[in-house]
Amino acid sequence: MNPVAYLPQSKRLLEQVSEVIRYKHYSLKTEQAYVYWVRFFVRWCGRAGEMRHPRDMGALEVTQFLTMLANERRVSVSTHNQALSSLLFLYREVLGLDLPWLTELQRPTRPRRIPSVLTTAEIGALLGALEGEMALLAKLLYGTGMRLMEGLRLRIKDVDFDRQVLVVRQAKGGKDRVVMLPRAVHDALKMQVSQARAAWAHDREAGFAGVEVPDALSVKYPDLGRRWGWFWVFPAPHLSVDPRSQIERRHHLYEERLQRAIKLASAAARIIKPVSVHTLRHSFATHLLQSGTDIRTVQELLGHSDVSTTMIYTHVLKVAAGGTASPLDALTAQPLSIQ
Repeated sequence: MNPVAYLPQSKRLLEQVSEVIRYKHYSLKTEQAYVYWVRFFVRWCGRAGEMRHPRDMGALEVTQFLTMLANERRVSVSTHNQALSSLLFLYREVLGLDLPWLTELQRPTRPRRIPSVLTTAEIGALLGALEGEMALLAKLLYGTGMRLMEGLRLRIKDVDFDRQVLVVRQAKGGKDRVVMLPRAVHDALKMQVSQARAAWAHDREAGFAGVEVPDALSVKYPDLGRRWGWFWVFPAPHLSVDPRSQIERRHHLYEERLQRAIKLASAAARIIKPVSVHTLRHSFATHLLQSGTDIRTVQELLGHSDVSTTMIYTHVLKVAAGGTASPLDALTAQPLSIQ
């Protein structure tokens, strides 16, 4: 038996999973994914009509489930790894079981792929096909290298116009970092802040609950979520119910808005490469390296823990620059002479 850091109070398995995830401050998306896979696992193992608790199952059932995902469902490597992580979390963190067979489960190897990167001309065409908030947000992501959720979760207090920097809070791995604030978006961002101020003032006057604040700060400082500095730079146009607290409050913009806008803008700009929101981050890193920026600086701006992760963009540079000249070009550049 492995002692768990938190003993869930609920008697229902899925609620226990949620309790432990929230105790560990995992994201809502992680909670939803883990609950989904645990439910799927239990139902799949009980497909013959006999529902069993995971505590009564073991290596055979877990291996069969993962094999089914790979061979029958043909899920991707990332999806397969997510399912495995969910089951490891269930047994180790929720049920407190750290059995030898858990360490023997093999993770599928993720293929190392060179990311899709746009040229500066393609970036210009893509951004030119966007309008309003979506254009500003996309420019910020390309101009700073932020991830989508990092941009959407920007708060007023983290925008420093005087120093021309943005503070990215609780990024991947729970780390903070500082990135540049592009001068090209200075005026548009100030206008966005003014619009956010109007939404904040409306919520205050109407007596709505403040925005969500991290960890237990709302308990220690009950009025913190109502303060202007903690308000979203990109607030949602309407209030919504927090899925965890069930409190109606204003969230930031929904991530799918920019994802859809990027797809439409890519089609309008006639870009044939695969384009997603994350392509802006890949292009940011590659273009910085092309301009001669040190790779360690790029690593810090991207928030990578290891420079080896950032090194993937040096491979992109080699491809973009043509790398080594082909011997065919040298052959065709001079007349053939056969003795």
